Amino acid sequence: MRTHITILIVSLLFVGNLWAQEINWVSLEEAVELQKKNPKKIILDAYTKWCGPCKMLDRNTFSNKDVAAYINEHYYAVKFNAEGNEEITFKDNTFTNPNYDPAKANRRNSPHQLSRYFSIRSYPTLVFLDENANLLAPIIGYKTPQQLELYLKLFKDNKHTDMNTQEKFNAYYKAFKPEFSN
Repeated sequence: MRTHITILIVSLLFVGNLWAQEINWVSLEEAVELQKKNPKKIILDAYTKWCGPCKMLDRNTFSNKDVAAYINEHYYAVKFNAEGNEEITFKDNTFTNPNYDPAKANRRNSPHQLSRYFSIRSYPTLVFLDENANLLAPIIGYKTPQQLELYLKLFKDNKHTDMNTQEKFNAYYKAFKPEFSN
């Protein structure tokens, strides 16, 4: 009897993992190259290792099957450690973190030059880029799946181009009907 229960539990966990979907994360350089073959917008997750809301975004939002499926279909997804020491080439510039301190790898560190380029000042920040890797907007802070859905669809459908006032965004926000599971 115990063996049957164990097999059942293991089977359920396995089936659950089959339904789970993960985001296909790529580097910024890879995303820009992929855009040349198949134009899509880019969503860049600027995080740090010490940031609690960044970890919540991974655990609660990016692991959501609706979010993952939508991002994988309509965006190139990039993870970027905004205080890391990775060398990144973007728009014919090489960005590094010359003041990076390896002793502070899991604590607050100096900001990466790419963070400054995108004017990232808090974490997490989701940076949206168009099909030519031009900045659309940085979205600051933790977002639930349904909160992120609003921005994913706003930029994917280019509805942001019609929003030149706060009132227009407020109307879009009020009329928006989320479809993603929470």
